[in-house]
Amino acid sequence: MTSRSVVALRHVHFEDLGHFAPILERHGYGLTYCDVGIDSLKSLDPLAVGLLIVLGGPIGAYEEEQYPFLHDELALLTSRLAANQPTLGICLGSQLIARALGARVYPMGVKEIGFSPIRITPAGMRSCLSTFAEDGTVLHWHGDTFDLPAGAVNLAYTETCPNQAFAYGPNILGLQFHLEISAVHFERWLIGHSCELAAAGVSVADLRAVAQHHAPAMARKAEDLLDRWLGGMTVR
Repeated sequence: MTSRSVVALRHVHFEDLGHFAPILERHGYGLTYCDVGIDSLKSLDPLAVGLLIVLGGPIGAYEEEQYPFLHDELALLTSRLAANQPTLGICLGSQLIARALGARVYPMGVKEIGFSPIRITPAGMRSCLSTFAEDGTVLHWHGDTFDLPAGAVNLAYTETCPNQAFAYGPNILGLQFHLEISAVHFERWLIGHSCELAAAGVSVADLRAVAQHHAPAMARKAEDLLDRWLGGMTVR
């Protein structure tokens, strides 16, 4: 591994880097996926990876009894965060980072699924999330939330979920929402999460149409956010 290596921890195959992959490649990063639950996390040196990205998934960050690999994933994150190594968490990934930093992760009691805007905090306006000031539309797909970790700064919120994004210094970023999703791959999400969508009463046809509408703007914002965050890291 080198300072220009990216390892993405993937929990389900269709929730991948999406828009982020070509942006990372443009920045000179080589990409590798580690499929959690299949590949060994114990063999991954937490300090040898240039950038670690923890992707989403339909499980809880607190469900170690059902999914024992979470013990290894949290241990990996704890070591990495203690060393201030560049780490990005998306949805479940942000919840795991929050938990590794000592915060509580728990069910919200409602599902937040669909495209709607986040609101940017004053700290968020000075961060890589400033690109959302005029149009904060993102994809939400979660039923859990977390308390803001001690020492972290809240960057964004919604009325349903007060912690939508946080920074723990310049090298560690958690995004509760999904900005990485591309319109080309969105159909895989609709198929893979069909049971959850049905249980939540979400129209697949409506969600597909809204995704197509927002796809160009989402791609631009994904690029801007990642460019800004990568440019502001203090460890490379």
